[in-house]
This record gives sequence, C-alpha cells and structure tokens, in this order.
Amino acid sequence: MPDLILAIDQGTHSTRAIVFDSHGHAVCSAQQSVALQRHSRNKIEQSPVEILQSMQNVINSVLDNPAIDGQRISCAGLATQRSSVVAWDRHSGLPLSPVISWQDRRCADRLQRLEKESRGIHQLTGLQLSPHYGASKLQWLLQHNAAVTAARDADRLVMGPLASYLLHHLTDNVAELVDDANASRTLLWSLEQRDWDSTLLGYFDIPSRVLPQCRPICSNYGAVRGSAIAVMAVNGDQTAALYAHGIPSGNTVTVNIGTGAFVLLPTADPASRPDGLLAGISHSTEQSGSYYIEGTVNAAGAALEWAANAFALNDYEQQLAGWLQATTAPTLFINTLGGLGSPWWQEGPAARFLDAGVSGPEALVAVIESILFLLQANIVLLRTVNPAVDKIQISGGLSRLDGLCQKLANLSDLAVYRPVQVEATARGIAWQAAGGPADWPPTEEGSTFTPTVDCGLNDRYNRFVEILNKL
Repeated sequence: MPDLILAIDQGTHSTRAIVFDSHGHAVCSAQQSVALQRHSRNKIEQSPVEILQSMQNVINSVLDNPAIDGQRISCAGLATQRSSVVAWDRHSGLPLSPVISWQDRRCADRLQRLEKESRGIHQLTGLQLSPHYGASKLQWLLQHNAAVTAARDADRLVMGPLASYLLHHLTDNVAELVDDANASRTLLWSLEQRDWDSTLLGYFDIPSRVLPQCRPICSNYGAVRGSAIAVMAVNGDQTAALYAHGIPSGNTVTVNIGTGAFVLLPTADPASRPDGLLAGISHSTEQSGSYYIEGTVNAAGAALEWAANAFALNDYEQQLAGWLQATTAPTLFINTLGGLGSPWWQEGPAARFLDAGVSGPEALVAVIESILFLLQANIVLLRTVNPAVDKIQISGGLSRLDGLCQKLANLSDLAVYRPVQVEATARGIAWQAAGGPADWPPTEEGSTFTPTVDCGLNDRYNRFVEILNKL
C-alpha cells in the first residue's frame, strides 16, 4: 500500500531528498552540496545546471535505495530557497541566466526610484522594498542579459523563482507553474489576490507572459518524470519548516537558522504586522490560506563563514561549542553582512567588531551573539502581536549548538525547544504533500532550554540595538 512521501529540499548550500513514512519518520535520505559564487559583496549567484543536477541526483539516490520500495511512494513535495530567481527557455528548458541568489543586492540603488511607492508595495505584498526579493533581479536580467532579451522577443522566455525552474524539469506538466509562497517573495504578487499584480508588474516593467502561473501551495503540480509520484505541494524553505510537526501553534515562534536566519509567527491577520516586519503565506489550497508574520536576519551561517575565513579558522565547526562555553564576555559584532534585514531594512556600514585585536574564537562567538541579537529584536516585535507567545521552536544547522539555544532562551526569556530532527523544511513539505495527516507526531522527544538570568548578555544586546538604532 503506498504510504511513503518524497520530500525535496533545495537550499542555498545543498539539496536533500528524504523519504518519510506516513507518520513523519525519515526512512532514507541523500544530500549533495551546491556551490555559491560570491563575485562581490553585492553580486552572488549559483549555477542552475548544478542545482538541477543535484536535485536529480538525490532523487535518484533515494529511489534506488534498497531500504525502500519506490512503488510505495504516494506523493512528493518540493521546498526551495526563497527569493532566488532564474530565467530559462520555455521550449528547451535550458537556463538563460545564472540563479541570482536571494543574498544578491546588485539592484539596491535602482530601487530608490520606487521609494515613494514603498508603502503601497508593502501593503500589497507584505514585503519591504528590498533588493533581496526577486522583482528587481528579474528586471535587471531583462535589461542586461542578451540571452534573456532575445528569448523574450522570440516569446520563448520564462523567468521567476527558482522553484518554477526546478518544477519545469521535475514534472511532466507542460505548464509553467509556481506556488503561492515562492511567488510571494518576488514583490510582484498580491497577498490579498494571491496572484501576480498588474500594478507591481508595471513598477518593474515585467511582462506577465514571461512569468509562470501561480498555484496554491497544496496542488497537483504533475508527476515526477518517469514515475507515478505526484508532486502535491511546493513551498519556500522557511515556510515549509513551520509545518514540520503538523499545524503550528499560534503561541510558538519558529526560528530557523541556516545561511540566513528567520523568525516566523502564524497569524490570522497578516495586516496586523508591526512596522518593519513582513507578512506572507505559508499554506494554501484553492479554498483557503494560512499566513504568518516574519522577521529576517540576512547573514547567519553566512556571517560565521565570513568570520572563519577572515581568521583562517578552517575547523571552526568542530570547536564552536567549546568556544561558546569558554567565552563569557565577547566583544560586539555589528552584523551588517548582506545588509540589515528587519526591522531596520538598510544596508548599514561595513560589518565590524567593536574591539580591535579580537581573537578568532572570540570573534565567532561575537558573530553568534549578533545573530541572536538580531533575532531577539524581531521576537520583541512579534510578541506585541501575540503577548501569549510562550515558546520558541528552533531548527536549522546552527541550532545543534546547545550554547546558542541557551543564549536565545536567556535573551528572550522564553523556553527554547529543539526537536531531535532539526532539518525541519523537508519534514514540513512532506506533511503538506501528504495532505496534512493528523497523526504526524515528533520523531522523538527533543531538548528544552529553560531561560536563566544572564545580565552580561542582556547588556550586550542593549548596546547592540542602541548602535543599530543610530545608524
């Protein structure tokens, strides 16, 4: 009897495929790294060919795994990095551009001409007018990439979120499709209408004919090529992670720390978001939608990697736990890498440590605290929306650090729960693809970090926020 679910999680640094059973337990998995090209501080790209090949490789790996019977896989879900975009030829499927990463800020200056429209854009999309989102990147491709403009003139061009390019190659569906969640991160999609918006398209000079069709997150996107496995859900990585343990609690803040860090809170009213925070959609069908309020940190794991390179700490990942325990009063790191996200939304000065002569271990602890300080500034705002918030649930690679989780508990004065399986995105998209089964318990009991008083940490946080508020 078919009872397995294939989850595909395409992230900034790797692509995973995990097969889950009908209760949410992982049966087998495969993972492949993908490269990120940092051409400059603001120009960051990836290879669409490499990403596509990695997706096909991990899918083949799990389908060939002797631990499972591929005939038992009833459905699949795809979750991808949000806000990254690409252009391709609708007939050949060949890419016409690199993947322009969500971290890319090449279009920051050109957005200034739309500053007078920023409030209206925020109301329509739930987003800030930021170069991290897809619209200005797509406009840049139309203006600067000869292959893209030639394909547009020949009516062969498709462009949009990375998810739509991967769907083109993953399924047997001849239509070009994209889900609500990934479409919503382009600045071209209306939160109320749940479709491309003509006013927004006009602001960025994007013709609607080059964009994929918008579909609810939970839809039949077609069968995986060469199989009878229907792709039944497509979502962004952070929003899929909300559903790792089924329907999320409205009183739990979800924190996911990867290349960037994100903090999300479910809401029935996305218009209730405080100034500086975002709103978006995390689950949708033809009949309904579920929404969230979000805060973003642009550089989390990326900031650690930057500092490790700067201090030539090649083996830092194995030593972070010990450094967190041993370093009790680190300096402050003003984490403006990739620009400041919510609630400041500005580029900021170059990232820096406040004290000269800082050692490598202290520097990395200071970077970790900067990530937590940026998260806490957003958690404070989220708790004004729902004062009943009583827990943080954390996931992502850096959440494996006990010291990080304890510092977040101390800083927020909230219990921090870390599930055993911290890679929440794949589990969340599997739950959505399977139709939201009720009996989807945690794989096993996780760890809870109870807050304790840490005056030094709170003092450093207050100094950090004071410095950012003066930028």
